Amino acid sequence: MSSQPDHPALLIPGPIEFDDAVLQSMSHYSESHVGAPFVATFGETLSMLRKLFQTTDPSSQPFVISGSGTLGWDLVAANLAEPGDDVLVLHTGYFADSFADCFETYGAKATQLKAPIGSRPQLPEIEKALLEKSYKLLTVTHVDTSTGVLSELKALSELVHRVSPETLIIVDGVCSVGCEEIEFDKWQLDAVITASQKAIGCPAGLSISMYSGRAVKTFQNRKTPPGSYFASFKNWLPIMQNYEAKKASYFATPSPQLIHALHTSLTQILSKPLSERFAAHRETSQKIKKAVADLGLKQLASDPADQANGMTAIYLPENVKALELLPNLMKKRVIFAGGLHKEIAAKYIRFGHMGVSVTDSKRDDIDRAIEALGTCLSDAGYQKA
Repeated sequence: MSSQPDHPALLIPGPIEFDDAVLQSMSHYSESHVGAPFVATFGETLSMLRKLFQTTDPSSQPFVISGSGTLGWDLVAANLAEPGDDVLVLHTGYFADSFADCFETYGAKATQLKAPIGSRPQLPEIEKALLEKSYKLLTVTHVDTSTGVLSELKALSELVHRVSPETLIIVDGVCSVGCEEIEFDKWQLDAVITASQKAIGCPAGLSISMYSGRAVKTFQNRKTPPGSYFASFKNWLPIMQNYEAKKASYFATPSPQLIHALHTSLTQILSKPLSERFAAHRETSQKIKKAVADLGLKQLASDPADQANGMTAIYLPENVKALELLPNLMKKRVIFAGGLHKEIAAKYIRFGHMGVSVTDSKRDDIDRAIEALGTCLSDAGYQKA
């Protein structure tokens, strides 16, 4: 039994439910951020991230910095792009708009390649765009939290390396790392940015990322200084290298408690083969998507190949309002998220299924949520056609 106070199951696309041991790690006593015990913990955490991202290349570099997932955008835009650089942003929802805006803030020129809502740009379109202009970076949102659309990374990377080999491949993996397969080395990715509070299963507050040796060299060969102080690799790269080497180092104070929680979560994740974790998320996702279809409902992502395994975005029946349904789900002890895509926000809800709600066999979060959704839709007057 969980030692946490009784509470509704949090099944939004992040933050997610947390394991007891992870939360207990947050209560670690205060310690020096440059003391040997904490430095050892931080160093182990960075090394474990290499295993999660599936990289053994010594030139790749993990970063863990206090901040939200959004800080990852700044790290990429401030360090890998320079004013005037062209960036191709593959658009599958709300978060591509924000990433593009971040690039523009730093003076880069972002071109968005957009797909219809619930879909993703197709490889022939991407190839055409890459042939028309030289892009410094290409960004892809692995899972867009606003739509539940999953982008295919392996084939995309193969295309980019064939057509535009100088272009760096940047993955926004905030809603995918820990529940979707990512093979950093094998797929020749240059950056994957994520955050602690989603499938990694650690409280919010840590920006987590992995960069290739090629990305680091791109930073080192900049003609202009980074446009940010706090997000500058100039300040952070030696810190991360030193911590991983178990050497005390200082630029800005980390959160020892959050690092301990991340260390615990990563230890749990890596205690079993990653393939088993990804398979469990796929199995749960298929179960939920079948239940959604059995209720007569449709997903934003209509093509199964475009459907994420850690969340499901569900169109509501015309007579059901999210503003009424979500509070009723809360009464059933289940929390879903409302829509986020600005064009259709009121027309759908989002069901997050990541982390311990999926992997802990003692929890019944998913079954309760499916049952609650059906009951609340019926109570709202909905009947399957």
